[in-house]
Amino acid sequence: MPDEAVKVVVRCRPMNKRELDLGCGYCIEMVTSKGICSIINPKDPKERKDFTFDSVFDWESEQGPVYAEVGFPLVKNVLDGFNGTIFAYGQTGCGKSFSMTGVLGDPRLKGIIPRAFDQVFDSVGSNSNPRLSYLVRISYLEIYNEDIRDLLSDNISVKLELKENPESGVYVKDLGSFVVGTYAEVDKWMEFGNKQRAVGETKMNATSSRSHSIFTCNVETCEKDDAGEDHIRGGKLNLVDLAGSERQSKTEATGQRLKEAAKINLSLSALGNVISALVDGKSTHVPYRDSKLTRLLQDSLGGNAKTVMLTALSPADNNYDEGLSTLRYANRAKNIKNKPKINEDPKDAMIRQFQDEIKKLKEMLERKGLGLPVDAPLPSASSGAASRPATVRSIRGIDQETLDRMKTETDEQVMAALAAKNLAQEERDRIMTELREIKAAEAKEAEEKAAIEQQLAAMQGKMHIGGVDYLSAHESQVAKLRLQEQELEQIRLEEERVKRHLAQQEENLTDVDKKYASLQDEINDKNTKLKKLFARAQDVKMQQEDLKDEYARDKTDILDTIREQTKLLKLKMLIINNFIPPKELQRIDERASWDNDADRWRIHNLRLAGCLARTGMQRSMTTVGGEDDGSVYTDDLPAANASLDGRKVFFSYEADLQQAARLQSNRRR
Repeated sequence: MPDEAVKVVVRCRPMNKRELDLGCGYCIEMVTSKGICSIINPKDPKERKDFTFDSVFDWESEQGPVYAEVGFPLVKNVLDGFNGTIFAYGQTGCGKSFSMTGVLGDPRLKGIIPRAFDQVFDSVGSNSNPRLSYLVRISYLEIYNEDIRDLLSDNISVKLELKENPESGVYVKDLGSFVVGTYAEVDKWMEFGNKQRAVGETKMNATSSRSHSIFTCNVETCEKDDAGEDHIRGGKLNLVDLAGSERQSKTEATGQRLKEAAKINLSLSALGNVISALVDGKSTHVPYRDSKLTRLLQDSLGGNAKTVMLTALSPADNNYDEGLSTLRYANRAKNIKNKPKINEDPKDAMIRQFQDEIKKLKEMLERKGLGLPVDAPLPSASSGAASRPATVRSIRGIDQETLDRMKTETDEQVMAALAAKNLAQEERDRIMTELREIKAAEAKEAEEKAAIEQQLAAMQGKMHIGGVDYLSAHESQVAKLRLQEQELEQIRLEEERVKRHLAQQEENLTDVDKKYASLQDEINDKNTKLKKLFARAQDVKMQQEDLKDEYARDKTDILDTIREQTKLLKLKMLIINNFIPPKELQRIDERASWDNDADRWRIHNLRLAGCLARTGMQRSMTTVGGEDDGSVYTDDLPAANASLDGRKVFFSYEADLQQAARLQSNRRR
């Protein structure tokens, strides 16, 4: 396929209560029919900058039309086997999470992520092609302080590692992936993950996202051809909600919030550098490895994916600088060229495993029906054995009709019936023993069969096979109508975009073929064009000045962050220099090593470190040195260490303490 540009859509939220209380005015204007977003300098209203994007949505826009433009065509492509990414970018508090997630459970206010899964399950549920089957998997992660965490895991504190495979590219090791069969399952997992995501309050946003999140949906498709061969395609949809860029002067973040902001800005800066390198034709190196975010988005930016960037803006004039910076960021992104392609026969496809397992379970049920062991080979259809009934159990001296009746009776009823036949006691005991064995064997077989049927139903419920009625007639009709409405809205938006493009081309052609009635007319026209070009040149100069100002502001923010970090560093150095002897500090330094993958210092066997000689000490290791190895300090200390002076132990291993204890013991002797 030919290269495809990143699609950029801009959405501006309404004024919030804080901005209204501050008496802010509007600095954003939009012409939605032409895709133009303008930003006006509140200090100089004549200074106006216009940007053109694929689509723009103002503060009166609703979630439905935004999804029709941003998500609907992309999800269709993912169902066809392409990779797709939607990522929301913008200043903190600009409505990124609202656009991406919205209000779950509210049909009007739910965002792009839940609507995307509505579309996925509407499409696969209404599939009438019996040769076509689908399997849907999801995963949900966040990047918090440059640590990757699985939001669908019960233990959110576990930090995951990034790995790279020559065939599948960059992936997260041990990230949980769950097969889902309905939107209700997705909704449950989404709600679970959202509760675990890092959120905090700042002056600009009461529920500010403190991490980048990526909700991934893998859609695998298997289609049989006329020869019965399976053709598998795998599309991956990344739904990315980026944490907002922050200025410390506005958020007034301190302590942990400041550290979070520093990491957020650092990764967004790395993302900006990647975009700049991709747009700049002269750059020979794209710095994907500068952050975990850019490594995970490597395919989405310049690689094998169709990508949409949703840019979120605040209309308030006190956010003019941030708004201008965001628009420039988005304007650069629309020049990125991707190379999307259909993923044929992916190596990690799970749908093939599901098909093999379903086939295996069906064969096990067939063996059960024939009374064969579960591992016995099935008889061929030509032998006629496949149609024979299951093994018939019998009791000597009892006909089959009587045996069938006895199976349904209680032991007392059977004993009474046997006694009425004047059978010997030994014969009656034999019949009862064999009857109990038959009942137990059949009960066990029925239980095993029910378990297999339950497992088969569960696996078939996860796979969507064409021609199977997963939805009721009403639900199927509603799903089709919903898809048609979204498609019509998407067609309308596409028509508007084509009209804009044609109008621009027509204007250019008119300029080329224009005929002049007189020389004066030509002079006047050329002067008009010259003025336009001069205005553009002035605009470029102004942009350069703005970029310098923006760079100066960013530099000031970085310096503010450095000052705060320096204060913390000086405090820690004060503690180290006055409370830890140099010799002990040297031992710490010798045992520490830098882990490039985890991006942190590690001290091996850290569970053995600390003032072990102090009695009654117990604390969790989850916050010590940023390393969690499940270790704890115990209340009970070895008797050999009891005589050590804990006040002088700053850093030691258990072996060191035991050796010191032995030396003290030898001296006493």
